[in-house]
Amino acid sequence: MLFQKDMKNLISKYLNSYRQTHEVSNLILNKGCKTLEINNWVASDFIVKKLLPVVGTHPYPLTELHLMTAVVNLVKPDLIFEWGTHTGKSARIFFEIIRYFKIPAKIYSVDLPDNIEHLEHPKSKRGLLVKKIKEVALIQGDGVSESLKIYKKHKKHLKALFFLDGDHSYKSVRRELSQIHKHVQTPFILIHDTFYQSKSSKYNIGPFLAIKDFTSKYKKYKQISSFLGLPGITFLYPKKAL
Repeated sequence: MLFQKDMKNLISKYLNSYRQTHEVSNLILNKGCKTLEINNWVASDFIVKKLLPVVGTHPYPLTELHLMTAVVNLVKPDLIFEWGTHTGKSARIFFEIIRYFKIPAKIYSVDLPDNIEHLEHPKSKRGLLVKKIKEVALIQGDGVSESLKIYKKHKKHLKALFFLDGDHSYKSVRRELSQIHKHVQTPFILIHDTFYQSKSSKYNIGPFLAIKDFTSKYKKYKQISSFLGLPGITFLYPKKAL
């Protein structure tokens, strides 16, 4: 009997510890420290159970889904702006994150107008994964321009997260970063396709070089990147903002 009682207490203690470790609200650990630390068990459970069945691993592999999940939980934005996302896959990722972790954010997903030709134009599949989701507003136009118009209509103190994913030339990324920096007091920015290889690899290194030049000019930004391989994702934020 004593053995059974001890075992019950041990199991109960383990389960309580497990629940605390896997508490939804406990994804970000040691907030305010110099290094972003997340509860990888919580993030992994969420990604496997909620994200992968809906969005898969393309174009965002597991490492990038981890960083996107961590960033939204770290920033807890009021507004999320994203563009160039084809069928609304990144918008759906952000929606699943804010729903699961109970973050009351509004998502604005911008795609090119129907009359504009582009290799990645979604056409009739525009916003396919987020249609009829009230937390996501679908807009057509230039991504950064439309996003900043909406941002300026809201109160200035609202926290905004911007996700750049579109043309991804050096020129476009540099322009978008400069516009956000100019018009948003405390911007939080995720940029996709930022992996860097040598020029001989013939990869598109434009986004990486745009970030490098931008952060060289504006020293206030800190950078966290997923640089284990293609396509790569980078988070930029003001050093004193978090």
